[in-house]
Amino acid sequence: MTVVPVLLYHSVSDSPPEWIAPFTVPPATFAEQLDRIIDAGLTVVSLRRLVSAIRGGRALPPRPAVLTFDDGFADFYWSVAPQLQSRELPATLFVTTGAIHPPGGSPTGSLLGPADMLNWRQVAGLDAVGIEIGGHSRTHPQMDTLTSRALCEEVDLCKQELEEALGHSVSSFAYPHGYSSPAVRRKVLRAGWDSACGVANAFSSTSDDTLRLARLTVRADTSAATFQAWLDGRGALTAPFPDRWSTVGWRAYRRLRARLGLSLPR
Repeated sequence: MTVVPVLLYHSVSDSPPEWIAPFTVPPATFAEQLDRIIDAGLTVVSLRRLVSAIRGGRALPPRPAVLTFDDGFADFYWSVAPQLQSRELPATLFVTTGAIHPPGGSPTGSLLGPADMLNWRQVAGLDAVGIEIGGHSRTHPQMDTLTSRALCEEVDLCKQELEEALGHSVSSFAYPHGYSSPAVRRKVLRAGWDSACGVANAFSSTSDDTLRLARLTVRADTSAATFQAWLDGRGALTAPFPDRWSTVGWRAYRRLRARLGLSLPR
């Protein structure tokens, strides 16, 4: 079994909105982290290659890593993509379609806070230069609390909107907040998504579940020592592993609040 750090980023900015600041990495820090990955001798591979290896395809290099980005912040276009391209590193960007807008227009709406988000022209441009574009739902809900109908809208329409914008099929999905359940994963598979990422703050591996791939969240307060430990394969569990009792209890609590019409904690 090969252990794989699948790194999860959100915004890369010096001046993020307050609501996403804890999950934001400054551009200088991001550049340092990319260089640290390379200097540590890791090979960044695409998410698709990890999924293929899990399913018995071509073997991964000895020390692989994967880069993923959630939501679709505009800083990906200006701050992230140039850094990736200059180092020839692959990455996957998971887009919340309701937060993306036509150039000069308004988005259809999402549960994300106010922030500068990508427009559809930029998303298509990133796709054209080799960034894998994946789905991250339409509105960014806690999907394991949704009714069946609402879940279908989030999963099916997200795929439809992306494929219409890009002109080709898309296959990778990421659950907002990392929340899923067996029912959610079955729906994602039936909708035609080939793989899906959770969070778990754990290492993925060549034995991982391709519908709940584990990722490590890089936050504003992620220290250099913690980041280096991840690159060395230390400091976190390795997937797959059963849901922790705390995860099951947290899901039940959020579902109850949803049924009662109460606001959902993150």
